[in-house]
Amino acid sequence: MDTSGIQDQLGFGFQIRNTVQQWTGITVGVGIAQTKTLAKLANHAAKKYPATGGVVDLTDRTRQLKLMQLVPVEDIWGVGQRISARLHSMGIHTAFELAHADQKHLRQQFSVVLERTIEELNGKSCIELEESAPASKQIIRSRSFGTRITELAQMRQAICEFTAKAGEKLREENLSAKRVSVFIRTNAFNPSEPQYSQQASTSLITPTSDTRDLVATAMQLLEIIWKNGYRYSKGGIMLDDFSSEAATQGDLFAQPSTQRNPALMKVIDEINRSGKGRVFLAGQGIRQDWAMQRRFLSPAYTTRWSDLPTVR
Repeated sequence: MDTSGIQDQLGFGFQIRNTVQQWTGITVGVGIAQTKTLAKLANHAAKKYPATGGVVDLTDRTRQLKLMQLVPVEDIWGVGQRISARLHSMGIHTAFELAHADQKHLRQQFSVVLERTIEELNGKSCIELEESAPASKQIIRSRSFGTRITELAQMRQAICEFTAKAGEKLREENLSAKRVSVFIRTNAFNPSEPQYSQQASTSLITPTSDTRDLVATAMQLLEIIWKNGYRYSKGGIMLDDFSSEAATQGDLFAQPSTQRNPALMKVIDEINRSGKGRVFLAGQGIRQDWAMQRRFLSPAYTTRWSDLPTVR
């Protein structure tokens, strides 16, 4: 979040923290600074040092330098264990030492990414602020089954369910997928059972976000990889090779899909999001005996009335 136009940034940070605590019961730390990397350091300090009250304003350069002397280089956002080990061997142990290291030399030894991190530690913003989440590069829907699947009909139902969920996500991001992959596998942690794992993929002539087109393709792929005589523990669907739904390129020689109907998909999504009903394909099934067991699922205290705790 860009807070540059807010005068009392520390007070605003406490307001955010208190609101999240009140509305969700979740305690968070808030870090404020000129760059994303410095803001991550501020957030690190907000969580580590109770005296901060959970909020740290790190816009002052003197405070930045003081904190960087205390933060190990491996705790810097974007610096992993492998990079930090090499930095230690070069005598760089803290964020302060990294901020004052030779950028040109480190870029040659590592990459431009580490050079940008150094720039950010010195107050120069090099990593753009994302006001919204970037579009997905692939969508995967997969679950371990509550009971082993041994029949093709059950696996069809499971893959159909996963594909429908993937299609919803696709339309939510206004994307169309051109490539569909299906995978199934047995339990590799049970060597006493026969093992089998397989995946199949195909590229569509025209990208689509219509659940019916996606399911039809997924069922064809499943038929290719299915083998009887195994106890399958997991299956799933993957969609990729995305394009904008508004700029989907058709095929000059292909017959137009008789099923693709964006208006119908929109109505189905609106009904399913409303919470007042659910529309689904028959192939998804009504009784999903294969579904993951959720006996130990944590209650949804903040989103489901029935899960609210009762005080007697």
